[in-house]
Amino acid sequence: MTSSRAMPVEALLVVDVQSAAVSGDRAVPGTDRLVDRTADLIARARRGGALVVHVQNDGAPGAGDEPHTPGWELHHQVEAGPAEVVIRKTRDDGFHETPLGGLLNDSGVRALAICGVMSEICVQTTARTALALGYRVVMPHDGHATHDIPAAPGISDAVPAAAVSRVAEWALGSELEVVAHAADVAFAAPSRRR
Repeated sequence: MTSSRAMPVEALLVVDVQSAAVSGDRAVPGTDRLVDRTADLIARARRGGALVVHVQNDGAPGAGDEPHTPGWELHHQVEAGPAEVVIRKTRDDGFHETPLGGLLNDSGVRALAICGVMSEICVQTTARTALALGYRVVMPHDGHATHDIPAAPGISDAVPAAAVSRVAEWALGSELEVVAHAADVAFAAPSRRR
């Protein structure tokens, strides 16, 4: 479902906005826009009393996001506390073998927004699990990004990153609430805190 303005959500998941994804030669296209939008979402979620969860990928040895390397570091400053946490993951899904589900449940979250990278991988996979678990999920179109898909001879031409991101949203089905702009996401405090 696409809408112009979303009803308030009680949590923001910031997926894999790490140095390797937003700086240097591995940065996603439109990094400046993405960083601006995710920073705005984080600031407004904090002001609204929403739970902010930074999901940090622990990449394999040699990967750009290998733990404790410069590329692994979160791009946005974390205000650690009961309303803002970091959850580390080793798979595409932010819920897989992490405390994310329990944290959302314990905090009384029923609706959440998801932003970050990569649209068709970790963002989409985490959103799909959230939907399957019964959460209301809002995705700001300008709040997630990915890379172009290179041409595959005999299969397809290159697919621009903007098209990949849109298909990632579309593939999540009609339960996903897509809003055009990160500024259209509203935040509220969860009904209860841990």
